[in-house]
Amino acid sequence: MMPIDWIPIDDLTLIQHRLLAIFLLAALLWVLEPVPVFATSILIIALELIMISDKGLHLFRTPPAGHDLGELMSYTDIFGAFSSPIIILFMGGFALAIAASKYELDNNLARVLLKPFGQQPKFIMLGLMLITAVFSMFMSNTATTVMMLALLGPIVASAPKYDLGIKALVLCIPIAANTGGIATPIGTPPNAIALQYLTGENSIDFLQWMMMGLPFVIVQLTLAWFLLQKLFPSSEDRMVLKLDGAFQKSWRAVVVYITFAITILLWMTTKLHGMNSYVVSIIPLAVFTLTGIIGKDELKLINWDVLWLVAGGIAIGIGLDKTGLASALAHAIDYESLSPFAVVIALSMVC
Repeated sequence: MMPIDWIPIDDLTLIQHRLLAIFLLAALLWVLEPVPVFATSILIIALELIMISDKGLHLFRTPPAGHDLGELMSYTDIFGAFSSPIIILFMGGFALAIAASKYELDNNLARVLLKPFGQQPKFIMLGLMLITAVFSMFMSNTATTVMMLALLGPIVASAPKYDLGIKALVLCIPIAANTGGIATPIGTPPNAIALQYLTGENSIDFLQWMMMGLPFVIVQLTLAWFLLQKLFPSSEDRMVLKLDGAFQKSWRAVVVYITFAITILLWMTTKLHGMNSYVVSIIPLAVFTLTGIIGKDELKLINWDVLWLVAGGIAIGIGLDKTGLASALAHAIDYESLSPFAVVIALSMVC
């Protein structure tokens, strides 16, 4: 652990200091990957439980003389990272992906949606980005990414293993989802939070937001499309997608189609029915397990390493919030001495 004197922020408590050390350790391990990324996430949760929780090691709950320990976190809050609504959102998305793959819905949807974009890898990537961006304007970026990666599965499976262009195809989906979410007030939760502060004379309606956000989305998608082609050029002039086939017509397949469509519709209309995207995500999991579409063997196909990876990030976020470290870091900058433009730049870098 680094000496407190090394940190240029006054009045950090011991708890905040320990969390900052955990945060920096996690960042290094995630970037350098001496261990699997999900192992780093599990380490984060373990270190937080031992070092900054109210049920941690006695040694860490007793402050040295002259030092402010700060408020210990509840151990249940840390454990709660793995039962976060975001984890449930992922599980619902994985359930859709598993069921779609089992009944070839992903294959057939990819064939229908991507057919107009031809067989050149760069245009297939453009198609994926446009479809993803449009979906993410009206539903969770995370849910959109999970859904579109499920559709991408057959394309990746049919491509040559040595082709760098596959990396571009996979990366274009989260990039497009994050970018598309900027276009509408409901595209991503941060937009809705911002609207809460834009009231009275500063209020912005749905259309005004889109007039500001949509041009930015178009520019960013275009830049990302060119950049991904440059960084990960495809070695193939044409990509013959093995997406032949027809929609299955068994009753279980029909249940998958209907559940898939209803889930997406519910994700896109949260304002109408009142359920947020996290609550909606449990519906496909319940339907598929009750009907036998997903059994014990299929449950094992859920990417538990991804869930643990996300849980570690959530645990860091909970810690930053509960210990007050996020607020301390955000206010470490003297904004009053900066120009308005410099404040925007500084806040953007901190975020």
